[in-house]
Amino acid sequence: MKSPLLSLPGAVPAEGPDEGVAAHYGDLFREQRALADGTGFVDLSHRGVLTVTGDDRLSWLHLLITQHVSELPAGRAAEALVLTANGHIEHALYLVDDGSTTWVHVEPGTQGALLAYLESMMFFYRVEVADRTEEFALVHLPAGSIVNLAEGEAAAVRETPYGRDVFLERGRLEEFAAAHGPAVGVLAHEALRVEAHRPRLGFETDHRTIPHELGWIGTAVHLQKGCYRGQETVARVQNLGKPPRRLVFLHLDGSEVHLPGPGTPVRLAADGPDGRKLGFVTTSARHHELGPIALALVKRNVPVDAELIAESTAAAQEVVVEP
Repeated sequence: MKSPLLSLPGAVPAEGPDEGVAAHYGDLFREQRALADGTGFVDLSHRGVLTVTGDDRLSWLHLLITQHVSELPAGRAAEALVLTANGHIEHALYLVDDGSTTWVHVEPGTQGALLAYLESMMFFYRVEVADRTEEFALVHLPAGSIVNLAEGEAAAVRETPYGRDVFLERGRLEEFAAAHGPAVGVLAHEALRVEAHRPRLGFETDHRTIPHELGWIGTAVHLQKGCYRGQETVARVQNLGKPPRRLVFLHLDGSEVHLPGPGTPVRLAADGPDGRKLGFVTTSARHHELGPIALALVKRNVPVDAELIAESTAAAQEVVVEP
């Protein structure tokens, strides 16, 4: 999906998983400050959109995902995961129910695999699942935004502490931009996500990531429910052990010209660039106030006060997940 908002003045296309929308519109820090101040919106129309309808939709979803949604009130946002049988993270879902339809947005390109899994689990439940990505787009209004959406302007709205995720007809993107601009690129959105220590599927996760490593316990995983794939691993680690890795926030040396990219090894500063690898950078960003920052996954036993380096860049860690 290539967004029509890439035709706006100054738009620079994003690359990688966020291809299809703008990375920025000419001034990254101005766009970050706008979001932090509650103005503008982010075009996230490259994300996948699914809907679940039918009388059994919430009770059925409750059996498949990590979140307690069987009695989810209309309009309340929820975050959930789909795990493998071994408890590794496979999908991340961001959902809201409007009383008749459950709206879900997911990482770009993952909606097909998620749809196939959900369809394979329908059995005799009264549910219908559909990929609505070609019909509906997602935009994000930041926390503090005073935008008043007109009646019928949005198909659904997901209200969170970080702002509003708005599902709207894809053909209304340009109309929305004209009414509620300025548009802000995904790089600004990502910088504020890193600042808030919020993990993202495919960025902070790999094939063996479990929810405990990223702080998704409590926000995306409800510990008082069972009956979902991977629940045994979640319960075992929660009650009997510790995760092998933990998410950390890094304040990076601002004198470096280049940011350490995803996968950059993290080591003890005392051991130097040739020391033992203790983890790796997952996302890095330039923040309008904090300077260069990053999220990283490191071994659980790395001391919380240890000075680190990402390749050759000095990095002071801040605890996200307790060891």
